[in-house]
Amino acid sequence: MDKRGRTVGKRGLSRREFLESAARWGVLLGGAGLALSAPRLIQDEALWPPEVWASELPPDLLATAPVARFWISASAAAACGTCHTPAELARPKPRRHPAAVKCQLCAHGCVLAEGERGRCRARINVRGEMRSLVYGRPIAEHVDPIEKKPFYHFLPGSEAYSLATAGCPLSCRFCQNWTISQARPEDYAVPYCPPGAMAGRAKGRDAPVIAFTYNEPTVFAEYLMDIARAAKPFGIRPVLVSCGFMTEAPLAEMLGVLDAVKIDLKGFSPEFYRKVSGAELEPVLRSIRQVAKSGRHLELVNLVVPTLNDSEAMLTELSKWVAGELGPDVPVHFTRFHPDYQLLNLPPTPVATLERARAIAMAHGIRYAYVGNVPGHPGNNTYCPKCGKLCVERSGLFLTAMHLKNGRCPACGTAIAGIWT
Repeated sequence: MDKRGRTVGKRGLSRREFLESAARWGVLLGGAGLALSAPRLIQDEALWPPEVWASELPPDLLATAPVARFWISASAAAACGTCHTPAELARPKPRRHPAAVKCQLCAHGCVLAEGERGRCRARINVRGEMRSLVYGRPIAEHVDPIEKKPFYHFLPGSEAYSLATAGCPLSCRFCQNWTISQARPEDYAVPYCPPGAMAGRAKGRDAPVIAFTYNEPTVFAEYLMDIARAAKPFGIRPVLVSCGFMTEAPLAEMLGVLDAVKIDLKGFSPEFYRKVSGAELEPVLRSIRQVAKSGRHLELVNLVVPTLNDSEAMLTELSKWVAGELGPDVPVHFTRFHPDYQLLNLPPTPVATLERARAIAMAHGIRYAYVGNVPGHPGNNTYCPKCGKLCVERSGLFLTAMHLKNGRCPACGTAIAGIWT
């Protein structure tokens, strides 16, 4: 299953076989370096016929699915403007959906009739109530080094108890965890695990960090926050690894219980987001700004995919935006792409491209720019932005030496941005 987590009790492979078939077709349809102009592929759930994805839920899963948060009724009693644009309201078309609900968790804003699920597959309308199909149902758990998330400026060398459920609002064609992110909750038979028990598992492994990761944790926001609250008395620090596609209110509540956030800024083009990830760029930028303003520790990752988001113009605009909007101290990881899921036709990112991205970022004032997924590369290390002294050494995904003294450069005493203890 997933390289980074464990799975238990698979219910069946019928949908996974379908996804694997879709992935193979993606290779054939995408063409070498032509993904942005290729057809929208079948992994975009908005285009799936209902018989492909709307299967009957196991009774135990539906019976234990709690009422979710972050939704409103879209019934006749609600204001139509909360769900429909002015252009839609102007059309002479009846809108009768007395049991419909509108999800307000992510930027898709799915409006769901009775029995329908959101694009994330994790939330469903049951008799006019939004319910979470993933609360208490982790399908992957593992202990990782914090550097694997990656966090380079947050408790280096720490272990992070990592967990995921099924589902994601995005449909990234390069997803390395697609058997988790593109799965439905019923694809895996897992026992219910209450939040306190999950926090206890992290404590039992002496992990100082609990990480919500692998899929998009926003889909289990309620569970995430309850686990984080249960972990705090143990001195465990919760962190989020996210695509940043949530709306403002859920993110504000999550920030109230989180210590650090890593967001994937997948590219700096609306077209890239639409064609490759099935999403929009602007909500991600809004989320990044919100995290930065909250004072929580923030790091960014840009997976550099050959021919899709590796142009000098895009890398330059991304770097200018980060430096201008967030300041110079937010770490940015330019990470090497490896062929996976529906982009098996593309080669791994040339190391020279990552070095170029790092150089562009530093030229625009970003003090902590990294080369990721290239073991042994000096761009994995942290250097003092004032004197250039090597401050933190890493090999692959592991810390090898920490030279900081009370969070400062050992040579010139300059403070190095981050949370070091």
